[in-house]
Amino acid sequence: MLKLRAIVFDVDGTLADTEEVHRLAFNEVFDEYQLGWHWSPALYTELLAISGGRERITAYGQDLRARFDTELEFQQFVTGMHREKTRRYAALLTGGGVVLRPGIRRLMDAARENGIAMAIATSSARSNFETLMHNNFNGDWQDWFTAVETCDSVPDKKPSPAVYKAVLQHLQCDPDQIVALEDTRNGLLAARAAGLTTVITTHRYTHDDDFTGAALVADSAGEPEQPFTVAQGNAHGRDWLTLELLDALLCDANKSSAQERRRASA
Repeated sequence: MLKLRAIVFDVDGTLADTEEVHRLAFNEVFDEYQLGWHWSPALYTELLAISGGRERITAYGQDLRARFDTELEFQQFVTGMHREKTRRYAALLTGGGVVLRPGIRRLMDAARENGIAMAIATSSARSNFETLMHNNFNGDWQDWFTAVETCDSVPDKKPSPAVYKAVLQHLQCDPDQIVALEDTRNGLLAARAAGLTTVITTHRYTHDDDFTGAALVADSAGEPEQPFTVAQGNAHGRDWLTLELLDALLCDANKSSAQERRRASA
């Protein structure tokens, strides 16, 4: 019998390779506002260390702050620009046919078939998550998730564990029965701070990040015809994420925690 009771998914970069779409949407808005800004892939890789689009704009645009009389006016400007960016992102997402990353649909189907709860914990907007899901699933997907927590419901962004702690309030199981799926270092730090075993699926913007503490780091969730490549951790002889592999990773993590507790009390 599986110890695994729930899977918590991040959204951007985890469910789908959306970070490039975000980058393009940011640049479209910067052109419209005639800011003279352009976020290249290399620069965007650095900016992903900051969770949240508004926060990235704010950090990058401190020179722009001098144009405004008050901090409130500056933040209102940033909020308006980010709102337009979100609208453009949704249009690009719908028009560009962004699909789920390998293994995500298969893993979700397996969870549903085996009574494993699913939840969402993201620093992105709920509208971004809903647009992605509407474009890849039929309408019944909204009933699949025990909890959906986003920056609209939890303002504190990753690496704060706040969004994961909010999800845990809805899941009727202990943290040692849950696996989080993430794609960034901030996501890993957030999930681990909430006590969750964490699997990382990297992409072009995160494959060089430090994922110390992750139970497994691979380049995707994998499929039978598209196996993942493991960068860190023990895949227990498997070539793609399965419920059984997630369960084995949970058992590994729980054994390690028990050993650490025994050493600390010795």
